[in-house]
Amino acid sequence: MIFLRHPLVPLILGIFAIVALAAIGARTTGTALADRLAHAAQQALATVPGAGSIRASFISPSGLPSRHPVLSGGEGVKDSIRARAAKAVAAVPGVGGIRWADGDARAIGVVDRVEPLHCQEDVQFLLRARTIRFEESSARIDAGSQSLVDEVATALRPCLGSIIAITGHTDASGPEPGNLALSRERAMAVQQALLARGIPDDGIRVRGVGSSEPAEGLPPSDPANRRIEFSVIATDPIHPTPVDTPGPR
Repeated sequence: MIFLRHPLVPLILGIFAIVALAAIGARTTGTALADRLAHAAQQALATVPGAGSIRASFISPSGLPSRHPVLSGGEGVKDSIRARAAKAVAAVPGVGGIRWADGDARAIGVVDRVEPLHCQEDVQFLLRARTIRFEESSARIDAGSQSLVDEVATALRPCLGSIIAITGHTDASGPEPGNLALSRERAMAVQQALLARGIPDDGIRVRGVGSSEPAEGLPPSDPANRRIEFSVIATDPIHPTPVDTPGPR
């Protein structure tokens, strides 16, 4: 067919394929996170006397995995136990806002309960085996690294309220003024990618250090020094508003 010979057809089909693969990757990652949170939530509920009938579901009404659990099974439980159960689940790192299946009060957000270094360690674990890669001599994030950026955003989300530093590094293969500029541009590219994934701008700081801080044990010229690092540099906890606090039924 003449339509299939059009030069834009392969490009359009490629875009659709990339979007489909990204959606599948996000769903897979989300499911694993929801399963981990569900397991941790049930362990937390087991520590609350009288909350044995309460269950936490990390599946949204649309059937997708979610960080915001729905608690059920507490219809005959005292309000004080329901509140303690909700707070126990909310204290699980990574859990978002909580609501009850019968439409009752939501649990307190617990960003201020999460140890900030927990987020830093989670991100470092993700980047230990993989690297956020960029197109050669460019600050454009490689398409193959987009799913890793998704995972980094997920790992950072529980610690919103902390100030996260994004530091760009290069090797020493080029002039240092250019390395400094490129390393900062790459850190800013990661910042923009995280903003697009819901990480607030006021919680991120970026800097580029060029080749001045090579990875431990590597010479400055080693290409493995081309990397992005994350670190918690300050903590400014987000305090819950009254609407987020458990109330009477």
